[in-house]
Order: sequence, then C-alpha cells, then structure tokens
Amino acid sequence: MSKIALLFAMLFCIPMITACSASEQTPESPLVKQQLLGSPVYIQIFKEERKLELYAKMGNEFRLVNTYPICNFSGGLGPKRREGDFKSPEGFYSVDVRSLKPNSKYYRAINIGFPNDYDKAQGYSGAYLMIHGECKSVGCYAMTNTYMDEIYRYVETAFAYGQTQVSISIYPFRMTEQNLQRHRNSSHIRFWQQLKPGYDYFAKHRQPPTVGVANGQYVLTQPVTGSGQPTQYASTLDANSLSQSKPLTVVK
Repeated sequence: MSKIALLFAMLFCIPMITACSASEQTPESPLVKQQLLGSPVYIQIFKEERKLELYAKMGNEFRLVNTYPICNFSGGLGPKRREGDFKSPEGFYSVDVRSLKPNSKYYRAINIGFPNDYDKAQGYSGAYLMIHGECKSVGCYAMTNTYMDEIYRYVETAFAYGQTQVSISIYPFRMTEQNLQRHRNSSHIRFWQQLKPGYDYFAKHRQPPTVGVANGQYVLTQPVTGSGQPTQYASTLDANSLSQSKPLTVVK
C-alpha cells in the first residue's frame, strides 16, 4: 500500500513541479554570488507567494542571486490605484541611482517609482512606494533589515559599476496559466493578462522584459522575427473564460 500511496503522491506533484520549474531557478553558490556583485541586476516580486527574487547578469543571462521572503505588504492582490488605499503596486517599474534611500526611516529603501507611465494613464495616484527594511508596510514591500542589506548592496553596486536603470517587475502571483485560471473571476484579470507576457519573456530568455506604455496599455518591445513581424507573447488561456481580457501587446 505504501508504494501505491507514493506513486499517487508523485503523480499529484508532477503538475506543480512542472509549473514551478518553468519560472524558478536555484540560487547560485555563495562564491558565484560574490562574483556577481557589481553585475547588472533585475528584481521580480510575487505578492501571493510573498517572495522577492534578485537576479544578476552572468554571461548572456540573468541568474538568481537569492529569493527573499517579503516580511510585509498591504492591500492584498491588485494594482495600487489611489493615495491612501494602502495597496502595494503591481506592474513594471524602473529605478535609477536617485531611487536609493540609504538613510530611510525604514532602514534602507529603494523607491520603485510609482506612479509609472501606465499608472498615470489610468489616473492612479500615490508616492513614495518603496522596497525597504524594518518589516513595516503601508503600501510598500517591507523586508527584514538583513535581507534589505543584501538587496540594497547589489543594486547600489550595480549602479556604481555602470548600470543606469534597474527593472523591477511586480506580479500578483507567478503568472502561470494555472494561477491565472484560478483567479479568472477577479476584477483585476484584464490587468493581470497584460503582465503575463513580460513574465513569460523572462522565464524563456532570462533577460528582463523591456516594457513601455502605449494607448494606456503595457507594451513589450522586443526584436522582430525573421519574417519581419514582432514576436507575440500572449497568454494561451481558455478563450471562453478570458475572452474579455486584453493581453499585453508586443511592438517593435
């Protein structure tokens, strides 16, 4: 009976393992992490999983430096829309060296740059939304001071070695087809459909997506294919369940 139970357990876990392996990496060894200090960096945040992933460039791809538990964020899933709604933002953000706050009252902080062009196009309001320490959040992503130390050091050193912009992609959850189906009845589903192609692009290419805003929608700017047409990164979710969604567009 124990062998049968084990077999059923393995079969049950296979879909979960497959879904995770497509987007998650194993952190590099401590020696490699030290060597990556000063390389260009990229950050992904997942609200539902309460994880912040820090990547650094090694060769032609970005490799996982570490995954950090988010100590606190507020407002649940969905984008921040107005000052005082206590929501933590979702979307694609880009920060420069001016975004670093070494003497923040919340230990150290990185201002993510809310509202971005998409947020402004929607009429969203708010300011000073951060990744910071002290484990306290009112619309920010709060980390322990120890974790914030490491995140801040990699970002600061990347700027010191010449990186001018650090991309930060903030998702409600890992943007798998299964998770989007699970949340398909949410009022935020159309917005989340715009985020998925950026998530898929990084999972496939291990390069941060280049995202802009056109006509009030996120657009993913990537090289054209051999046919001269932009590559389309769109969700393949069931057409009936999400027929009203608007996937992020890809433009040259």
